[in-house]
Amino acid sequence: MPGIREKRRLPYSQQQMFDLVADVANYPKFLPWVVATRVRSDSETEMVADMLVGFKAIREKFTSRVVKQRPEHLEVFYVDGPLKDLDNNWTFTPTEDGGCEVDFCVEFTFRNAVFEALAGQYFDRAFRKMVQAFEDRADELYGRENAAANL
Repeated sequence: MPGIREKRRLPYSQQQMFDLVADVANYPKFLPWVVATRVRSDSETEMVADMLVGFKAIREKFTSRVVKQRPEHLEVFYVDGPLKDLDNNWTFTPTEDGGCEVDFCVEFTFRNAVFEALAGQYFDRAFRKMVQAFEDRADELYGRENAAANL
């Protein structure tokens, strides 16, 4: 299964980054290509949510189950949608300076091998754009200047 991994060290706390990533209902406000989300169920340890993604005239719905281990880890399991599989992991590790290291890994498999080969060329770029969107959202919500001043 192809995968991509990204690590970022950010000036925000482990709890802040966990809360931002776990806030699936607000993804359409800042994540590229996310048209809508619907949280079917949510508890302290698990969430089931639908995400509608779109690009131009193409729209696809994904359903995922999110296992939450606050504030260290989120594990996302693919339940249903157009792919064969799509799983990702978020790990939030506090740093000595009060910030947090975010480790994000996504693995995916398309149902069609030809489509996987074609889409794989663009997936890396799309993935990096989405990771940057999370970082930008953290800056917007928590303020990089404020965080830097507290370090």
